[in-house]
Amino acid sequence: MKNELQDTKDFLQNISDQIHYFVKDNVHSDLVLILQILLKFLFLAGLVFVLDFIFKFLVNTIIKNFFDKEKYPVLKSIYQSRITNSIVHLGALSFAGYALLSVFYRHPKSFALLELIVNVSIIFVVAGMLFRALTALRNYFVIKQDYYKIMALNAISESIKIFGIFILTVVGICVIFGIRGTTILGSLGAITAVLVLVFRDTILGFVTGLHVATSKNMKVGDWIGIPKYNIEGNISDISLLTTKITNFDKTISTIPTYDLLTTEIKNLQVMSESNTRRIKKSIYFNINSFKFLNDEEVERLKDINLISDYLEQKSLEIKKEKESLEHNDKTINGRQLTNIGVFRYYAQKYIENDPDVDKKGVVMVRQLDITPQGLPLEVYCFANDSKWERFEQIQADIFDHLLVASKEFDLQVMQVSVKV
Repeated sequence: MKNELQDTKDFLQNISDQIHYFVKDNVHSDLVLILQILLKFLFLAGLVFVLDFIFKFLVNTIIKNFFDKEKYPVLKSIYQSRITNSIVHLGALSFAGYALLSVFYRHPKSFALLELIVNVSIIFVVAGMLFRALTALRNYFVIKQDYYKIMALNAISESIKIFGIFILTVVGICVIFGIRGTTILGSLGAITAVLVLVFRDTILGFVTGLHVATSKNMKVGDWIGIPKYNIEGNISDISLLTTKITNFDKTISTIPTYDLLTTEIKNLQVMSESNTRRIKKSIYFNINSFKFLNDEEVERLKDINLISDYLEQKSLEIKKEKESLEHNDKTINGRQLTNIGVFRYYAQKYIENDPDVDKKGVVMVRQLDITPQGLPLEVYCFANDSKWERFEQIQADIFDHLLVASKEFDLQVMQVSVKV
């Protein structure tokens, strides 16, 4: 190994000497030094570039053609993030650092400057390699479709990148100006409060990312609603500082990531995954149209199949109860069927028999508090299809029918309607 290194060193010195004496013998003395340094630099840069290109081509070709990236997701994530390129760059720069002395040993000032440039370049390549390693780790979990770990990794990787840039900047300053790192870090202690203020959103985003990932409250792709911002859509990206939400109108909303921890978030993804969606809507009736049903009206309504048995049973119960009452000729004495009550029962039976309503969830028709607009009769159930278009069709079909059917019960629907 030592012999090979010595042979390489001798080869580089030989080429350097040939360039040195060729320029000295054939160029005007005023341009000799500049041209010698320039040609040696071009020689070394070309050699490093060729080595970098050859090794990069070989490594990527081997991974691409001789490994099944679907079978080995780690290799696939490494290939996609191009970590191998950074490793090759680092090797090429290391060779450049080794070869500098052999090529520029006659030009100590140029050697010192180029050595500084190589060292700074190595810092940048190492930084790029670390960042690509984080990208490779994220790609691995993307392949595995582990979105909760992706969120945690996003928070961690973005934080590492920010603080990594800070640390590498300090190292770069130390290398360029020859300053000790402890000197810079010592002076930073006086402005710690300022740094905390500057990195406030970064710290909050980091904590939020970890919280969301560990609690598994939401992930990229989830359908969420944020009442505070009047936003409803799918999460398209969660980064350290911002979260992007694709709204249903194809616009994109961006909110601070820490809002996921401090703001009310409705995660509607469970509803989507269960393929059910809640119907919670009211019809407002004019109270002045409510009345007791007489025998003729009850007989007429018995022709409605959904409530015929109900009316028959209730009529017998009321008739039997009336027999024991004084002044049973008065309608108000004892229990009576009302048009609103019978309609409420009819609406209940109608949605219970609707094939588009999920029978496993709550199926209910109920009265709400009386309002200046009338008495709200609320339908509360779940459609068995969560797709927006189909859900609206199911909901509309139910209320189209109930609004028209209410006329059979002599009910007056108020023109002012409120949707909850």
